[in-house]
Amino acid sequence: MARARRPHPALAAIDQDALAAFRAGLRRRYTDEQILDELRASAERIGRSPTMREFAADSAATVHPQTVIEHFGTWNAAKRAAGLRPRRFISREELLQQLRELGAELDRTPNARDLEERRRTMASKSLIWHTFGSLTAALNEAGFDVPVGEERLERAVEQGAVLARELGRLPKMADWKDARRTNPALLSEWQVYRMVEIDNGPWAAFQFLVHQRLGDEGVSVLPDGTLA
Repeated sequence: MARARRPHPALAAIDQDALAAFRAGLRRRYTDEQILDELRASAERIGRSPTMREFAADSAATVHPQTVIEHFGTWNAAKRAAGLRPRRFISREELLQQLRELGAELDRTPNARDLEERRRTMASKSLIWHTFGSLTAALNEAGFDVPVGEERLERAVEQGAVLARELGRLPKMADWKDARRTNPALLSEWQVYRMVEIDNGPWAAFQFLVHQRLGDEGVSVLPDGTLA
């Protein structure tokens, strides 16, 4: 049977009343509002509501996370008081409601970039991924029409054919990136790239699929990729 560990003699000799008074003195070094300002400033520096670990690693923060907790009881209570959204303990339905509200605000299906741009006011992408397995699964559960698997590639090819007609040639990755600036409903160029599971030249393979789609629709494509 393992023996119970004896406390270090120096720890055993601490006067508990004196320790309590010392802690109270430390708490008086900062007002609640000073601590809240520290939290807000840290959130501004790192671009999101900080976890305890992120706050402790923030070299510009002058308050220890434990001091924050001693003032407010819990880390999340302090963040709420600072006007920052806690990044944990949010229900599945609350996450879905956030996505629905964002979709209503944008008048379209939200994407990962939308979440990134609102990382201080919404749950993080990582929390959504962890809860639902993927953003696509979360959006589908929230009631949005988000294609998956083969349907997703099929839609990308359709969008590629439309873009090719606008450009007068098969779209390059740079063309797709530019188009997405004005049409956020498009997948990112890298999402399309990774969707084509071919080792050599995935984008060229995607262009070939678009070329085939255009041919099915009666549009001729010259060898250099321009539309006849």
